[in-house]
Amino acid sequence: MMAHDRPISAEPTCPPPDPNPTRPRIKLPPLSCDSHFHIFGPGKTFPYAAQRAFTPHDAPKERLFALHAFLGFERGIFVQSSCHGTDHAAVLDALKDAKGRYRGVALLAPGTPAQEVARLNDAGFCGVRFHFLPHLGAAPSYDAMRSVMRLIAPHGWHVAIHVTGRDLLAHLDFINSIEARVVIDHIARLDVAEGVGGAAFTTLRRLLDGGRVWVKLSGTDRVSKQAPPFRDAVALARALAEHAPERVVWGTDWPHPNIDAHMPNDGQLVDSIAEIAPAEATRRRMLVDNPAELFGF
Repeated sequence: MMAHDRPISAEPTCPPPDPNPTRPRIKLPPLSCDSHFHIFGPGKTFPYAAQRAFTPHDAPKERLFALHAFLGFERGIFVQSSCHGTDHAAVLDALKDAKGRYRGVALLAPGTPAQEVARLNDAGFCGVRFHFLPHLGAAPSYDAMRSVMRLIAPHGWHVAIHVTGRDLLAHLDFINSIEARVVIDHIARLDVAEGVGGAAFTTLRRLLDGGRVWVKLSGTDRVSKQAPPFRDAVALARALAEHAPERVVWGTDWPHPNIDAHMPNDGQLVDSIAEIAPAEATRRRMLVDNPAELFGF
């Protein structure tokens, strides 16, 4: 459901993040939230899943917290990585240190005990994520997703969907059937070549209009066909922020696992916020008010 069956190297199979982020030129509003990032390991303390789809460089909580202090984020959302599978120990450990300023998004199997979901909820988890990206393993079945959604329903968690634009169209009826709030990750990995007139963009915009779906304006580097600062993807993010300012949140996606082309600089990504949301009011909604509503701060 979340990883490949074949063994994978113990050595890192993807590059580390840029170790020298630039200091952002823009100042973020107080209580700004980085709504999508991961932590990895350290592997000696929090081992990676045996059947993981990739092996990262260690990217522990200490580096994440230091990066956020440097960039200006006071809140954040840990997204459980497939390389840790359903073992949430690393995120649980980080949430203890976060003292209520951070939340978590889990990876759950249908057979997860209800007591475990309650434990994660008490620790600060507020959502569950489903992958539909082949490089992260086989996609879950709808029945498996429904089983997991029944587990999280008593806690009011959101459902995060990681899809490409094409898969957004393929799974549209199922997404519309989800009763919980839905968050579409990484701008639905839209094809920038299709632009704002493409079927996937139009579908995403209509989902936002329905009032239960949100979108993370993260992963512009994954969507872009250009070198940094990824202006083609930033333009799509801006169009979504203009269309539905009450339904967008933003994230770094640090430490950027499985990047094939240009490793982004996190300071430059933060500066792109000024292009995505030029108006202060929209920027505050995207970074402060919307995350507070969606994630329960």
